[in-house]
Amino acid sequence: MPLKAALIRRDFPIFDRKIRGDNRLVYLDSGATSQKPNIVIDAEADFYRNNNSAVHRGAHQLAEEATEAYEGARLIVAKFLAADGDEIVFTKSATESLNLLAYAMGNAPAGNRFHLGKGDGIVVTEMEHHANLIPWQQLGKRTGASLSWFKVNTDGRLDLSDINSVITEGTKVIALTHQSNVLGTINPLEAIVARAHEVGAVVVLDACQSVPHMKINVGALGVDFLAFSGHKSVGPTGVGVLWGRKELLDELPPFLFGGSMIENVTMTDATWAPVPRKFEAGVPNMAQVVGLGAAIEYLEKIGLENIHEHEVSLVSRLLNGLQSIDGVKIFGPQDLNMRGGVVAFAVEGIHPHDVGQYLDSLGIAVRTGHHCAWPLNKKLSVTATVRASVYLYNDEADIDALIQGVQGAKKYFGDR
Repeated sequence: MPLKAALIRRDFPIFDRKIRGDNRLVYLDSGATSQKPNIVIDAEADFYRNNNSAVHRGAHQLAEEATEAYEGARLIVAKFLAADGDEIVFTKSATESLNLLAYAMGNAPAGNRFHLGKGDGIVVTEMEHHANLIPWQQLGKRTGASLSWFKVNTDGRLDLSDINSVITEGTKVIALTHQSNVLGTINPLEAIVARAHEVGAVVVLDACQSVPHMKINVGALGVDFLAFSGHKSVGPTGVGVLWGRKELLDELPPFLFGGSMIENVTMTDATWAPVPRKFEAGVPNMAQVVGLGAAIEYLEKIGLENIHEHEVSLVSRLLNGLQSIDGVKIFGPQDLNMRGGVVAFAVEGIHPHDVGQYLDSLGIAVRTGHHCAWPLNKKLSVTATVRASVYLYNDEADIDALIQGVQGAKKYFGDR
C-alpha cells in the first residue's frame, strides 16, 4: 500500500516549524537520527507523569506499573524482530550494544566459547561505521586476535570472492553492517552466515540502518547477534537494543556490574541473574524503553514493507535526478538492487560542507562529512560526502527540492 507521507508528517510536530526564515523543513538526515511522532513523545512523557518508578525493585503500585510497561516494551520489540522476549537486551544505544559484545567477549575465560587469543580471528568489512569497527579493533589488541576484513568493490558492494580465505577455521567473530550508512548497500548475508557457522564463528549484525526501514526476522537472517538504536526508529534517544540467541547470551559474560543483574552476592563473589537482566545493570532508561515500544508499534501499524517500498521509490527518483546533473558523483550502487534509502554524493569543485550549508539555507537538512566511516572514505578517495537519507515522512517534493538545491549550489558556487 503506497504511503501518504503528507498525512504521516502530521504525526510529527517538528514539521510544523519553519527553518532558516520561512522555509519548510525538508528533513533528509534520518540516517543520523529520525524525527519523533507525537505518540512516542506522549508515551515517554506519560511514563514520567503517571508511572515513574525504578523497575524490578519496588513492591508498590508505581513500581509494578513501571515494570509492566518496561517489560511490555521488551515483548513489543521481541515480536517486531520475531524473537523471544528473553533474547532482547536494552542498552542506551546500538553503540553500547556492540561494545557490550566486544567487552563481554574480552572478559570470557579460557574454555568459554567466546574466549579469544592469539590464533583466533575477527572479521569486519571496509564499510563499517566506527561503532562496529573500533570495538573489534580494540578487542583484537586486548586479546591478540587478528583482524581481517572484506573489501568494498567499485560498485559499493562487498567483494565475497575470497570468502573462504577471509573467514577461516580460526575465525571466531564476523561483525558487519546490514546496510551501509554511507553507500546504502544492503549486504547479502546468506553466504557469510553459512561460512561463519561452518567454521564455528558467530555473526554480529549492525542493523541500525535496516531495522527501522525493512521487515526483519532474526531467525530468517541466521545471524547470532543484532544491534539497533531507538533514535533511528522514530523512538527516543538514550535507548538501544541488543538481540542475541538465548543460548549464546547465557554463555556470554556480563559487561556491567551492579544492581538488578545479580542472583546472589557475598563479600567475595557473585552470581548473575538470568538473561536478559544479566546485561541490564542499574536502573535502565525506562521512559525511553516505553517510548521505543510506542515507536515500534507505530512503525508496524504503517508496515515495514510499505516503508521500504516507499523509500526505494524515493531513492530511484533521487538517483535519476542527481545523475542528470553534470559534475555530481554518486557513491555506492546506482541501481535499486539490494539498496536502501541512503545516497551519498559529491559535487565537483564544491566542498561537501559548502553544499550542505547552501542546502540548509533552503531548509534542506542533509549530512556532510565522513559519516563515522573513515576507512570507507579513504577507500573511496574522498574526505567527505553529502548524504541524503529518506524515511517514511519524506515525499517526492522533498526529493525534488534536494535536486533543485544541488543545482542551485552548483550555480551559486560556480558563479563566484
